[in-house]
Amino acid sequence: MSNYSFGVVGAGIIGAAVARELMHVHPGAQITIIEKSNEVAAHQTGHNSGVVHAGLYYQPGSLKARLCRRGVDLLRDYAISRDVPYEECGKLVVALTEEEENRVRDIYKRAKANGVPDVALIGPDEMRKIEPNAVGRLALHSPHTAIIDYAAVTRALIEEVTAGGANLLLNTEVKGISNFEDRCTVTVDRDGQSATHQFDYLIVCAGLQSDRLAQLAGGSPYPKIVPFFGQYSKLAPEHRNILNGLVYPVPDPDYPFLGVHLTKRVDGEMLVGPNAFLSFGRENYNGWRISIKDTLDVAFSRAFWKFASGNIKAAIHEVGAVISRKKFLAGAAAYAPDLDGAVSTPITRGIRAQAMDENGHLVDDFVIEHLDRVTVLRNAPSPGATSSLAIAEHLVENLGQNLKEVNKHAPGSDNRR
Repeated sequence: MSNYSFGVVGAGIIGAAVARELMHVHPGAQITIIEKSNEVAAHQTGHNSGVVHAGLYYQPGSLKARLCRRGVDLLRDYAISRDVPYEECGKLVVALTEEEENRVRDIYKRAKANGVPDVALIGPDEMRKIEPNAVGRLALHSPHTAIIDYAAVTRALIEEVTAGGANLLLNTEVKGISNFEDRCTVTVDRDGQSATHQFDYLIVCAGLQSDRLAQLAGGSPYPKIVPFFGQYSKLAPEHRNILNGLVYPVPDPDYPFLGVHLTKRVDGEMLVGPNAFLSFGRENYNGWRISIKDTLDVAFSRAFWKFASGNIKAAIHEVGAVISRKKFLAGAAAYAPDLDGAVSTPITRGIRAQAMDENGHLVDDFVIEHLDRVTVLRNAPSPGATSSLAIAEHLVENLGQNLKEVNKHAPGSDNRR
């Protein structure tokens, strides 16, 4: 039985998965989950399309590629064991032009290198057999790409760990983190009351606030989180069954995001989106909760302006889709012509916690920072939710080595709490 005490900041799907992994690897340990919202899965986890990514796009050998592939298997098995809806509806990545055909072939090669099962390049006739209402010149078919309710997975994880003795603190915001040789302390504000918690080790899975908490623990300002919102729209009921699965565009190498696509949801709804544009607030999910602090944080970042200067063309393209829903839907109708003139209703935005380095480059891979007795997951956008259980394995495995190192030098290390 373990005598360690662990703190986990963040009750999204990754924080919940980390708490579960700690419980399994260190049975008997004291585990406390700290979440500033009044419910779990309140941020990125509860504001996404629910796609379980197969690992098509990621650089072979990267942490993203490895943990995504491992994460798919773990997530599927966990969902089945907990009766969480999980549907392998499949996905087409569709090329509309000759130039895109070459790019989709490159994605196919990358997917094969990543070990994505049963992917295939198919022509228009095969496309119509899979998606009768979709059009294109060439497509990559990923039959095992799936959809899920990530918030439901998170609730199942939290139920499991709290039943196992973990302590969940909601409405609790981290205000300070202190690192010592033999412990770390976390100062929090809970319902207006200040308190301090002491742990042998702390793991921070704070998504949109990860860079700020890293700095509290002694980390560097970069990579910095720059929030980009993604607006999804729900198609009218008559278009619910226009597709059997997912239809995506071929990513533009000159643009850092995937572009507007069509996504089926486990509740049967069909979504169009997302666009991608700078969010004036890290938690501005409804579009009206503008944060002066977050906006100024971006405005005074030289790294952001370096990024912006290199992406003016993409920004102009995206702002049109932000302003005009007609233009937004026209992007989807290029892949499913029956959507021409379709009616849709905007739903709550998702906000991507995207890390940017000091040179204005978006950080592509997952980033993990070790700060003595604090580990911070600094960059875990998509496929972070897909990879959540594998990220948890990776963090807790590395934690074991880190604990050995810090305990070598810690005074009184045999007297752990």
